[in-house]
Amino acid sequence: MVFTVLFSLRLENYIEWSYWAVFTPLWFWKSMVILGATVGSYIWWRHPHSRLEGDAYVHYKAMLITLALHLILLMFELLVCDQLESKRHLWILVFIPLIFISIVSIAVCIWAVKHDRSFELELFCAVNVLQFIFLALKLDKFVSWSWEVVFVPLWALLCLSLVAVLYAIVFAAVLLRTPQINARQRRTSLNSALAYTFLVVPVLVFQVMLANKLDGDLNVRYTTIAIPLLLSHVTLICMSFGAKGGNRWWFGIRKDFCHFLLGLCPILQEYGNISYQPRSAQDQPESIVFEKNGKNLKKNDSTKPVEPIISIDMPD
Repeated sequence: MVFTVLFSLRLENYIEWSYWAVFTPLWFWKSMVILGATVGSYIWWRHPHSRLEGDAYVHYKAMLITLALHLILLMFELLVCDQLESKRHLWILVFIPLIFISIVSIAVCIWAVKHDRSFELELFCAVNVLQFIFLALKLDKFVSWSWEVVFVPLWALLCLSLVAVLYAIVFAAVLLRTPQINARQRRTSLNSALAYTFLVVPVLVFQVMLANKLDGDLNVRYTTIAIPLLLSHVTLICMSFGAKGGNRWWFGIRKDFCHFLLGLCPILQEYGNISYQPRSAQDQPESIVFEKNGKNLKKNDSTKPVEPIISIDMPD
């Protein structure tokens, strides 16, 4: 999200930084990935007994796969930054690492599904391999298509995403009208529908504005075009808090991050690990109202005598 802001400001010449400085958030991202994998690998080889903890091998392999993909992605970002500064390469050569990572991501997605691992970044790369090829050909002027035609693979992906969003909205509306569903399931489905709506629709608006801007049909600034994309970034941040646990071997934590944070700061266990649930009037036990000498007296059902159940095992 920070890189999107800096890059849009650089395109409008609001800032005169070099692209190496504009890409600083991405360098920080990759450095944290490399540092986390290095520390995790050190703990892995330093403490052999920790390899027997549950599915430690799956977590460690997933961390190494993610590290390899990020290193390839780092190579692409370095080539892009150098191309923007010097313009001494062909864009098709710059996109080779990204095309390679898209092909590898297909196998990674299959492995992740088999081992019940998350694969958001890998799925994004795998489904956009044709889009990356079109972008490289267009930037090198090997094709004279308009940008609306260049973005055809992305239009198809966004249309499928809109269908999924409509399905989530209809499903949430049906659950809201179904009395047999409890409040928690209704709230979960409604939150999912809202989250996917604020994720996909702003991306579609951003893509339409960007294509029209590049084709010269829309006279707006890149900072204005980036606003819908920033809304999608904020939605992703909010959705990440409800996502399932990540890899336990990053930085050698070997446990869920929330459990690690509670162990690191014990005071959070007192204030953050307590669940409160208010009781409504419907949850209160029913009472019987008696009238005596003009005064109303309430008697709880729990004070009534309980009659035993008579069970006849054999007929008379």
